[in-house]
Amino acid sequence: MTVLDDQDAPPPAGPPPRLFDLGLRLAGAVVVVVAGVLSGVLELLLSTVRVGGQLIGVSALLAVGANLVLSWFAHEAVGRRWAVALPAVPWFALMAVAAIRTDEGDLLLAGDNWVGLAMIVAGAMTFAVMGFRQILAPPSTVGLMTPPR
Repeated sequence: MTVLDDQDAPPPAGPPPRLFDLGLRLAGAVVVVVAGVLSGVLELLLSTVRVGGQLIGVSALLAVGANLVLSWFAHEAVGRRWAVALPAVPWFALMAVAAIRTDEGDLLLAGDNWVGLAMIVAGAMTFAVMGFRQILAPPSTVGLMTPPR
């Protein structure tokens, strides 16, 4: 066997790179949407945490940190500017549902809970700022996963 015989072998079969990239982006989008829901649920659960009988604002801080990371990851995973909406839409929907009283009178997010209100404002502002930054970003920094041209 010579070196020339080895070069004639066909390349290994595999999925097309474009299809593989699309699959990764789709998987990233699903992860971001699920993470947005989980983040909202965790923040709602922590909005009533008390220390010594006083509410503490841990869920508002978590909303800022988690929404920053989710927005960044959505942009990097999907590679599109609009990807910041993927975690934001389920997060906003969850907050809206939590503020509606059920027929039994249950309410997840009361209007007299300053932590819950601060969490909604801080989380919404974080998504708004990250979305605005994506709109203003020059086209060359759209994402690290985009192929070079």
